Amino acid sequence: MSFPRIAAICCLLAAALFLAAPASYAADKTKIGVIAFQMSSETHARTAKAAEKAAKALGWDVTLLNSRGSLTEHAAQLENLIQAKVNGIVVCMGKPVQFDGQFEAAKKAGIPVITVMSGTSPHTLFEITVNEYQVGAQAALYLLGCLNYQGNIMAQRFESHVGCRIRGKLLDVVLSENKAVKVIGNHTMARTKSWREDVKNGMEALILKNQGKFQGIWASFDAQAFIIDDILSQQGIKKGDIALVSIDGGQEVFRRIRDPKSLMTATVAIPFEIMGEKAVESMDQILNHGKTKEDLVQGPYMLLDAVLVDKNNVPEEGKWPF
Repeated sequence: MSFPRIAAICCLLAAALFLAAPASYAADKTKIGVIAFQMSSETHARTAKAAEKAAKALGWDVTLLNSRGSLTEHAAQLENLIQAKVNGIVVCMGKPVQFDGQFEAAKKAGIPVITVMSGTSPHTLFEITVNEYQVGAQAALYLLGCLNYQGNIMAQRFESHVGCRIRGKLLDVVLSENKAVKVIGNHTMARTKSWREDVKNGMEALILKNQGKFQGIWASFDAQAFIIDDILSQQGIKKGDIALVSIDGGQEVFRRIRDPKSLMTATVAIPFEIMGEKAVESMDQILNHGKTKEDLVQGPYMLLDAVLVDKNNVPEEGKWPF
């Protein structure tokens, strides 16, 4: 065979290898799905977007999905990700009890699932969360401190999310040992799709009914408190007249705590972005570095720290207390 012909064949082989390389790379690329139950909720969006950003920084293919508060859509999205044979799934603020069948299917397919602020399932690896019992106690005790442990409060609850439910139970435990503080009005958020309207209608009615009779309001998460804050402000109530305490943390609640026109008093800030990043970091350790679940966490929960934020330690705009 002549040298020119050998050279031509080598060039063709090199070109073929070059063209095949991207396809091979794409085939080996880690693919994950990130599902947020309700992206209209700031915390769901913050967590999911942080996970998406962290995964893309690793060069992964990411499918970011929003269930829009729909149980049916949430189930379908989990099933679609399993059918797509992703390498892993991160679920933000999901509902493992309702979707145990989908998590079991993911486990059978060899797809690890890490949940964030959702609760656990026997079929998921673990949950990244804060100690909701500690968080609930911090918020309740701070509110009672604002009232000097006497007076009347109202509560905006949410029973369908395990974390919010625990927070409400801790409020009840604290109140059971401090009888001088009474709950004169409760509203429980029932809807997830139209939750803002639900909270607005429920709390407007309670505030009108109990006008002048309460000194504090407890909300199970910040976005509920924003709606309550706006209602109170529109009624001419000033900062300091009513103590308004909730849980989650974020730039909007920090802004309101700094704002002299807002009634927002304090929040227990949860590191949602860090949770999303931690989910991807943990998934990377399991998928690409040979780690097991037991190497990363003992038991079903990976607990991160939360920080109570009020006027004394509220961060400047764009900063975080973590």
